[in-house]
Amino acid sequence: MKELKTPWSNSVDTSAYPRPQMQRKVWQSLDGEWDCKFVKGNLQSAPLQDVDCDLKIRVPFSPESMLSGVKRTTLPNETLIYKRSFKRQFQSQVVLLHFGAVDYECKVYLNGQYLGCHIGGYTSFAFDVTQYIKEENTLVAYVVDPSDSKPISRGKQKLNHGGIWYTPTSGIWQSVWLEYLPKKYITSLKITPDLDNSSVSISAKVSDGNSDFKIILESGEEYTSDGGAVKIKLLNPIEWSPENPYLYSFKAICEEDEVESYFAMRKFSVGTREDGKPCFMLNNKPYFMTGLLDQGYFSDGLYTAPNDEALAYDIKLAKECGFNTLRKHIKVEPMRWYYHCDKEGMIVWQDFVNGGGKYNKAAILLLPNIGINVKDSNYGFYSRKDEEGRRLYYQEMQEVVEQLYNCPSLALWTTFNEGWGQFDSLKACEYLRTLDNTRLIDHASGWSDQGGEFRSIHKYFVPFNMPKREKRPVILTEYGGYSLSDKEHSSSDKTFGYAIYKDVAKLNAAIERLWTRDIIPAKRQGLCAAIYTQLSDVQDETNGLVTYDRQVVKVNKTMLKKLNDELNDFNPSSS
Repeated sequence: MKELKTPWSNSVDTSAYPRPQMQRKVWQSLDGEWDCKFVKGNLQSAPLQDVDCDLKIRVPFSPESMLSGVKRTTLPNETLIYKRSFKRQFQSQVVLLHFGAVDYECKVYLNGQYLGCHIGGYTSFAFDVTQYIKEENTLVAYVVDPSDSKPISRGKQKLNHGGIWYTPTSGIWQSVWLEYLPKKYITSLKITPDLDNSSVSISAKVSDGNSDFKIILESGEEYTSDGGAVKIKLLNPIEWSPENPYLYSFKAICEEDEVESYFAMRKFSVGTREDGKPCFMLNNKPYFMTGLLDQGYFSDGLYTAPNDEALAYDIKLAKECGFNTLRKHIKVEPMRWYYHCDKEGMIVWQDFVNGGGKYNKAAILLLPNIGINVKDSNYGFYSRKDEEGRRLYYQEMQEVVEQLYNCPSLALWTTFNEGWGQFDSLKACEYLRTLDNTRLIDHASGWSDQGGEFRSIHKYFVPFNMPKREKRPVILTEYGGYSLSDKEHSSSDKTFGYAIYKDVAKLNAAIERLWTRDIIPAKRQGLCAAIYTQLSDVQDETNGLVTYDRQVVKVNKTMLKKLNDELNDFNPSSS
C-alpha cells in the first residue's frame, strides 16, 4: 500500500478529553511515544519482566499505520509489548487508568503489578491503580490480536486484505489516560430523555455503592437524588434534530467529584405517514434518513484519526452534502466522534462488530441473491459454530451499549450485516432491547432476513424498486458504491466499486441519475431511509465521496445537497 498523508498528518494531536459526556478537569494523557517490541508467542508465553523494547511507537496509532512510526502488522502468533515511563502529575485519593480501545486482548502491568486483562478490540476499560502508582512509574501492556485467524469480532480487518477487506489494526488505537479523583466519585451516568413527557432521567453510579448525587443544569437549577435517578421536568424543551442540534449542558456532583456532561431532547420511533405507509419518526414527526456508509478509516492512522479536527471532518462534509445520517459500519469509534455527531446534528446508525469463522459464500453471497434465507440458528452455515465467539458477541454488545447509551445522535442499532457471522438474530434483538429499549434495531442488514422489525435491503448493480406487499418499514441500508479512482490520492493500484467512472463529471451525473431515478421516487412510495456507499475511499475501495487521504472531494456538494433536500420531510416539494 502506498503511504498517503491527510491534511492533518503533520499536526497530530490527541490532547482533547477522550469522554466529552463525562469530563473531569484533572486528568493526564499518556498518549505519545512509547517503547514496543514484537515477540513470538501468546500472552502466556511472552516475557513479562524487564522487557527490552527495541522500537518506538506513537500511541494511540496501531502499529500497522503510518502515524505509529512502526508500519508493521502484529501477526496472530505474536505478542506486541508496549512500555512507557511517566511521572505522576497530580495528587489525589484515587487514580484510574483508562484505555479507550485495544485490539484485541490486553494484559496490563503497572510497576510490575498485574492490573487485569481485557478482551475485545472496540470498547473502553479502566483499572484502579491507586495502590500501585508512584511518583515515577513504568506501565507495560501485552497485546495479542488473532485478527481473522480466529472467530472473534474483527469488522473489516483481514490479514489477506483486498477489495472490501482492509489492513488489520492491532494494539492500542484509542487514547490512554489517567484520572485523578477524590475517594468518592461518580463511576458512570445513564441519561434517558423522555420527549413525550418533557423530562429527562439521569442516574449515576457512585464508587461507594450509594447513589447520592446532584445535577446542576446550565440554567443553574439544582436537583438532588433521593436514592435513585434524578427526573427533571423541562418547560418547553428544545428538541434536538439535524436541523437544530441543541444540547443541554449539566454537571453531576458527588461530594468533591464533579463531572461535566450533556443531554438532548429527542425521540426516535416508527410511525405512519399521512398516506398510511410506515416511516421513521423523529420527535413524533415523519423523518426521512438519508445517509452514508461510514467505515471510519484514515490513510495515515487507519482506525485512528490524526486529530480532533480530522475526526469531525467527515461528519461536517456529510452535512454539507445534505446528509443527515451516518451508518457507522462495523466499527465503534472513540467517544469524541459521537460527540461531534451530537454537536453537529448527525444521526447515527451503529453496527455491532461482526465475527465468526471463515465466511460461507453461500451465506453471504449466493443464496441471498436468489432470495433464499436460511434460518440463522444454523450455526455452521453462518460460520458461528464457536460457542465462545457467540458468548463474546453478547458480552461486547453489552459493553458497546453501556458505552454509547447516552449519545443523543444514536438512533438505530444493527445487530448483523449481510450474514457475516450472523446467528440467532431475533434472540439477539430481544437481549438488546433489555439493554436499550429507546432505539430502533435493524436485525439483519442486507439479507438473511429473519423477520425483524424492518425490511433491510442492500442493492447494487441494478435499479432499486420498492418491494411489494411488504408491511414492515423498508430501509435501503446500502446502495450506490459508485467508484472513481484518483491514483494520486489512492493507496492502492486496484480500483473497487459497484460501478466504475473515469471522470468527475460522469460520476456526478450518475449520482444525480441514481437519486432521481431510484431514491426520490422510492421515498414517495414508502421508503423510510437510504444509506449510500460510501463516505470515503478505503484502500482498494474507491467509491467514496472523498479520497482516502481526505484531500479531494469527488462530488459536487451543491448538487448532492439539492438532491438530499428533495428527500427532506420539511421540504414541501418532497411530499
